[in-house]
Amino acid sequence: MGAGWRELLRPGDWAVVALGAALCIYAGMGLWTAGAPDGVIVRAGGKVFAEADLAAARRIEVPGPLGLTLIEIEPGRARVASDPGPRQYCVRQGWLDRAGAVAICAPNEVSLVLTGRGNDYDSLGY
Repeated sequence: MGAGWRELLRPGDWAVVALGAALCIYAGMGLWTAGAPDGVIVRAGGKVFAEADLAAARRIEVPGPLGLTLIEIEPGRARVASDPGPRQYCVRQGWLDRAGAVAICAPNEVSLVLTGRGNDYDSLGY
């Protein structure tokens, strides 16, 4: 039988394999993960309604065509606590805790975006 493939590899080949593996790990950990959020932007009807940092707990009531949407903020995270929309998709998303995370309550025209250095998205529009 022929020689095994490992016998054909030389020390330089092993160095290239190790460097490639290290690059893949770095890319996975550093480039594909969003950073910690530092603020929140709340939009109503396509316009900025409120901007806040995520350092202290607070509640924001946002008026929309269907009624009030309640946004809850705690240190490092935010969520849509209640919304008058029929399907409650934005409420079911729960706590958002990474930069670039978005909750959109389309029927009530309200959106919540977490901001930070490592945003997943460049912009948001609906």
